[in-house]
Amino acid sequence: MMQKVMTLLVAAGVASLTAQIPASAASSGTTMLRLRGGLTLEIPSSWQVYGSADQVRVVTGSCARPKAKYFEPRCDSFWVIGPKALKTGGEGFQRYDPDQGPYYPASDVAPCATNPAYGQVLGKAITAAYRNVGVMHKAHYRVYPGRCVRYDNGQQKTTFRQREWYLPKEKILIVDQWATPGLATIVQNALWDY
Repeated sequence: MMQKVMTLLVAAGVASLTAQIPASAASSGTTMLRLRGGLTLEIPSSWQVYGSADQVRVVTGSCARPKAKYFEPRCDSFWVIGPKALKTGGEGFQRYDPDQGPYYPASDVAPCATNPAYGQVLGKAITAAYRNVGVMHKAHYRVYPGRCVRYDNGQQKTTFRQREWYLPKEKILIVDQWATPGLATIVQNALWDY
């Protein structure tokens, strides 16, 4: 069924990602993005993929520095995070736990995703549920309200929401701060190797 296989090589010594384009998807403008644990997402072919097997950034729009680390502002994208990054993914570089708070690998105020002149502050989850990630896989789903605030006085300038899908068995976390159009459906329709 696969007509074409593209291998996206990443940093030296790090595992590679494989994006596969089946015959049916190639004509519809989508690409099959194969990730760790047998997870495959069907994404628009215009989206660009950067990173390693443990920290993959999928750029969905404009982005000046797509290869930059997490918290890079002004980069329309979402992340697929693996087990190594989850070990220090909680606030203060603690182990990530969706019941304890959002993915926030920092101990200070990180720059706001939409404007680096402001810092981001994430609140307690306003949604805590389970969502399907393909067939027979359930993710802890959380939505955290985010505020972009001035560093000097904490005045709120804008808001955003950080959506997270966490698969504890596979140790995969999908993080989206940009309300990426269609991402919830893409995640729900994910495919798995069995």
